This record gives sequence, structure tokens and C-alpha cells, in this order.
Amino acid sequence: MHVARLSLTDFRSYPDAVLAPGDGFVILTGDNGAGKTNLLEAVSLLVPGRGLRGAGLTDMARSRGPGGFSVAARLDGLDIGTGTTASAPERRQVRINGAAASANSLSEWLSVLWLTPTMDRLFAESASGRRRFLDRLVLALHPDHAGHASRYEAAMRARNKLLAGEESPDPDWLGALEARMAEHGLHLARNRAETVEALRDRIALQPESVFARAGLSLEGWLEASQGEGLAEALCRGRRQDRTAGRTLIGPHRTDLVVTHLGKGQPAALSSTGEQKALLIGLILAHAELVGERTGHRPILLLDEIAAHLDPSRRAALFERLKAAGGQVWMTGTEPGLFAETGAGSSWFDIADGAVTRR
Repeated sequence: MHVARLSLTDFRSYPDAVLAPGDGFVILTGDNGAGKTNLLEAVSLLVPGRGLRGAGLTDMARSRGPGGFSVAARLDGLDIGTGTTASAPERRQVRINGAAASANSLSEWLSVLWLTPTMDRLFAESASGRRRFLDRLVLALHPDHAGHASRYEAAMRARNKLLAGEESPDPDWLGALEARMAEHGLHLARNRAETVEALRDRIALQPESVFARAGLSLEGWLEASQGEGLAEALCRGRRQDRTAGRTLIGPHRTDLVVTHLGKGQPAALSSTGEQKALLIGLILAHAELVGERTGHRPILLLDEIAAHLDPSRRAALFERLKAAGGQVWMTGTEPGLFAETGAGSSWFDIADGAVTRR
């Protein structure tokens, strides 16, 4: 799958814009603040979730626009549209080939992975960021993952509200919510464990390179390691959860632990440059794994990817991406950073809310 045509209306800085990139490298260049990342964000909305910025829907609508926005894409004969209306700016709508669909169903058609500068310290920051990153990796191999996650979180919110709102909440109602959490939480845990194991095996087969190999494991609530089921653990923990005001056990507490295999140390203790190289290597390995498993490489969105790579790592990145195939969107302020991508790339200049093909 690749985006053959992307159309934006009242999205971020764009009153309207149309791009028709080819497969392979899609290179967006322009000054800081020109709107390059906005285009990547639009592509990231073609899968479930809140996009690469994690922004609210109302923040995506153009500030001087009517209040809604639309993103439409043609992908190998498949038409996907998503956005909001001025009358319902906080309600995301999705259409697939003209028919209304749920956002979660997008994962059945397409997978998109991204790297942004804000992710450079992913390994040293909170577990929630790593968990969101992990779930994007899982989604590319398990399209049902987003649906299980949304149902689990809905049941957890209802349980937390019930525990906080009543002195003696209905135990049957609580039990039903805990059973739902256990049902969907089991799928979350197994999908994550399977993805991490497959990715770990894929990385182990790779030789050492300028992009260090990452060791992967999971911490927190893990289905296979618990002495009791999640529903039973939630029932036993009601008092503690009521006091804490949140649910203290479950797959929403899982953390992705990453180590630098070459140095045998936690990724969080590596230098900023080493952490970036680990992250790039991890994304590349996962894209290759998805391609092998599904027959379709994910679309990659690499924001400002070349700016902070030395020439050898930059050349190695382009070479590996080109050899693997698939569509890769990259942004940068200087066209010269992408000189080594060679012929066949789609180049676009971005300035003042306008897109011009080179």
C-alpha cells in the first residue's frame, strides 16, 4: 500500500492542498514552520489513533477555517477519508470507499509508522509513551488491537467511575466490567507479547550496523506470568483502586523495556545519538517484519530524520530503506540532506500553506 493521492481541506495550515506522490521516497522540504510535519500528521490519520502529534481533533482544524477539516487519500484503488464537521468538531468521521466506517477498522487496510524529533528521548521518559509506541507496532501485525484497547479502556473508565461515585457500588456491575476488562486485556497482553517476541527474533538475526540492535522485553502486568486471572485480581484490588482513584493492575500498566545489545545496558542510559540510532533500527526491523508477515510494508513517516544523523548513518539509512521498498515520507529544511536518495523520489517544496512539486 502507498498513498497515491493526498488531499487536505482546512487541515492545520492548509486551506486546501493536493499531493500525488509515487511509491518510494516522498521528500518534503521547506523552512521551519512551513507545514511539513502537518502533511505527515495527515497521513498518520489514515490509521486508528490521534496521529503522530497525539493532538485533539479541534486542534487539527485550520484556525481561520469553518471549524471542521478533511483528509482524503487514494491508496492502490482504495479511498479513505477522515475528518470532522463544523457542527461536530470533536467527532471523528471515517469513510472507506464512500461508506461510513469506524476509525478502528482503518487498521484492516493500512499500517503507518512514524518517527518524530519528540520521540528521541522515548526510552528515558514515561512508560505511557513507550506503551503507545508499542501499541502502534502491535497494530501493524494485529489489526484487532485497537478495538480491544478501546473496549478495555471504556470498561476501565466505567469501573473507576463506579468505584469513585458510590460508597457501596453494585458488585455485579463491577464484576461485569471486570470481566470485560479481562476479556479484552487478555488480547492486549497476548498481542503485545507475540509482537515483541517476533521483533526480538527478527533483530537477533541482523548483523551489527550503524543502527544498534535493541533488546526488547515487557514489564508490568503480563498475562503469562500472573498467578491469577485479571478479573480475579481486579476484584481483589477494588479497595486499593478506590483509594488510589485509578486501576492499579492490568495491561494499561505494561512497559516496553529496551536495551542496547551491543553495550549490554538499558537504552535510557545511552547517549541521545545512540538512543536515536536504536529507535531507527527498531522501526526499520519492524517494517521489515510487517512486510514479511503481511506482504505489505507499512508507510513510514520520518520527520526531520536526516538533520541529526552523521553522513555515514544517513547514507546507511537511505540504502536500507531503498533496498526494502515501500513508501517513505521524509521531511527536512535542506534539500541537500536527501541528495543520496537518488532518482525516482517524489520531491515537494512546502511554503506558506502551499505544496509545489519539484
